[in-house]
Amino acid sequence: MVLDAELEQHLGYPKHLPVEPNSGNSRNGRGSKTIIVDQDQFEIKPPRDRNGSFEPQLIPKHQRRFKGFDEKILAMYARGMSVRDMRTMLEELYQVEVSEALISNVTDAVLDDVRIWQSRPLDKLYALAYFDCLVVKGRQEGRASNKAVYLALGITMEGQKELLGMWISQNEGAKFWLGVMTELKNRGVQDILIAAVDGLVGFPEAIAAVFPETEVQLCIVHMVRNSTKYVSWKDRKELCADLKTIYGAATVEQAELNLQTFGEKWDGKYASVSKLWRNHWEHITPFFGYQAEIRKVMYTTNAIESLNRSLRKVLKTKGSFPNDESILKLMYLAMQNIAKKWTMPIQNWGAVLNIFSIKFKGRIPI
Repeated sequence: MVLDAELEQHLGYPKHLPVEPNSGNSRNGRGSKTIIVDQDQFEIKPPRDRNGSFEPQLIPKHQRRFKGFDEKILAMYARGMSVRDMRTMLEELYQVEVSEALISNVTDAVLDDVRIWQSRPLDKLYALAYFDCLVVKGRQEGRASNKAVYLALGITMEGQKELLGMWISQNEGAKFWLGVMTELKNRGVQDILIAAVDGLVGFPEAIAAVFPETEVQLCIVHMVRNSTKYVSWKDRKELCADLKTIYGAATVEQAELNLQTFGEKWDGKYASVSKLWRNHWEHITPFFGYQAEIRKVMYTTNAIESLNRSLRKVLKTKGSFPNDESILKLMYLAMQNIAKKWTMPIQNWGAVLNIFSIKFKGRIPI
């Protein structure tokens, strides 16, 4: 318990050891104190010292109303802790038993924040936007099933990351993404310079229907991942090295030659890989029209992949969610935590913006 640790620091010697010589003070059992959290009252038993000189920092003397208790519950929830683990942790910290109902009430209050956040106005123009989907386990009609959580991450004209929204559906699909694009436009987005997406069939068309001037770039990370889906482990490293000669080429002409060479080498064993790249070539080639600074932003430091990795760390502690609301609560709180680290603009953003101002002349306000 934290209060016990504070007393140990105050006295200068651990519990159960002989009293420190010449300290003039020692432990003196526990007191009893009622604290108020919102409308609930809890009985705690803070430790005492014989001289009465111990001044707890976590819950100071004479403090009855425990401010910030809700925030501590939300912080634990945002890190993927189960209700059982949260109750255990709170009991260890404060020696107070917290009901599941209280934790549920505190976290349910977040849903109002989610609704406000999800409907907030957005900027008129975003330099880049990444669209992706995470799959989580949720319950529907008493059965566990996959749920698709759609994410849209924007890069503002100042080079800052901004999560634009999240949506839940049974499965990822182009029709649903069309609804997402429409919602973004209704919330104020008038233009997106570049949209980085996965290889979902119909996705580029869904974007073009709402933002016709947006340049669609297939995410290279997704292309490589989809390419290796059916490749044996013993061939994967060599095949990925050969794929890199395609997307790492200096020009589109060189990339086409490297794709041809790749096919000659691998089509006998994995014909679907080169076919995948040829089928999507139209939305891969925009990538080659940019200098190294922008290429790095578009795939090496793919912002949505970084976000997904952070979210998976939280989600892996969960088996399945009881309903969509519980998914929204955890994802929202986790993303608010992640966003606290987004304090700096994208590296070399000045150079990127300068290139954009030339390439997309007339679409960027001066």
